[in-house]
Amino acid sequence: MSFARPSGRAPDQLRDIVLETNVTRYAEGSCLAKFGHTHVLCTASWTDKVPGWMRGSGSGWVTGEYGMLPRATHTRGNREAARGKQSGRTQEIQRLIGRSLRSVVDLKALGENQITIDCDVLQADGGTRTAAISGAWVALSDALTWMDEKRLIRKWPLKSSLGAVSVGVVKGEPMLDLCYVEDSKADSDVNLVMTGEGEFVEVQGAAEGAPFSRAEFDRLLELGEKGCREIFALQEAALKG
Repeated sequence: MSFARPSGRAPDQLRDIVLETNVTRYAEGSCLAKFGHTHVLCTASWTDKVPGWMRGSGSGWVTGEYGMLPRATHTRGNREAARGKQSGRTQEIQRLIGRSLRSVVDLKALGENQITIDCDVLQADGGTRTAAISGAWVALSDALTWMDEKRLIRKWPLKSSLGAVSVGVVKGEPMLDLCYVEDSKADSDVNLVMTGEGEFVEVQGAAEGAPFSRAEFDRLLELGEKGCREIFALQEAALKG
C-alpha cells in the first residue's frame, strides 16, 4: 500500500464500532453510535401528532434532525441556533437521514404517529452522516419496540435493517469506512446507504481528485456492501442486549 491507515486497519476493515442502546433516560429509543473516534448520540422521540398535511391519512411519519456540538471538531464551531439558521450541509444530512429511515418503514403500519430521530455529533472524525444513519436505525427500532409494548401500533412497521458506511479511493487504494485523515486525502469519496436485503437506498459519490474508474467504483460498492452487512450484525446484537 502507498498509504498507511492511521489506525493500522486493512483496506476492507471497519473502524471499531460500538452501538450502545438505552443511553438516555427519557427518549423512547436511543443509541450511542461510536465508529472509531466518531461518536453520534441518536435519540428517537414519539408523538401522536403527524404533520398537518398527513392528518386523517392513517399514515405516520419518520423524520431526522442532525447537528454537531461546538467542540465535536478540533476547533470550536458556533452553534447554528446562535447564527439563526442551519447550514446547507446540516439540512442536506438531516434530509438524508429522514428519507433513508422512511425507506424501510411501513408508514401505514405506523399509524398516525410520528417518530423524530435527533442525531447529535458529540465527536467527529469522518463519516458522521453514515454513523448517524446506522445509529438512528437502532434508536428507531428501540422506539418501535416501546410503542409495541404500549400497544400504540398493531403491526410491526420496520421492513428491513438499514446501515450506512463511507468508502473511497485513497492514494489509489479502495478503502472502507474512512476517518477524517483518510477522507481529506481521498481522490474519491462515496457514502452508501443499504437495506438488509442488499438494496441501495442512496449512493453519494464524487471524485475530489483523480476520477475513478468503473472497476474502482465496483470495488467501492463491494466494500460498502461488506461493511453494511457487518453493521447489520452489530445492530442486531445491540438490540438483543
